[in-house]
Amino acid sequence: MKYALLLMGNVADAECGADEGPDPSEFMAFDEEINAAGIVVGGFSLEGPDTGVRVSTGSAETVITSGPFAEGGDFVGGSYIINVAGIDEAIAWAEKSPASTLGHIEIRPLADY
Repeated sequence: MKYALLLMGNVADAECGADEGPDPSEFMAFDEEINAAGIVVGGFSLEGPDTGVRVSTGSAETVITSGPFAEGGDFVGGSYIINVAGIDEAIAWAEKSPASTLGHIEIRPLADY
């Protein structure tokens, strides 16, 4: 089954430049480990939440808002798309990720249309 591991951060932490947390080498080691396991289908890393733009066309005119969008709210910093046996294995990989010590990792099954 395919799952998205969404690496979630906090806007307030990003804005204050919080340097606490894992060393970048820990992220590189995790990346090597999860790729070596052969379960990564895809993924991405995103620039900071202040670089985003939100577009809404729900009214008569288009509204464009620059990020970040919610003071102190969560943002997606990146993701891994993995193909594993089930949710327990997805949770085990999320627990290994250094990103889980900075914020949290949301695990979502990919819809199969």
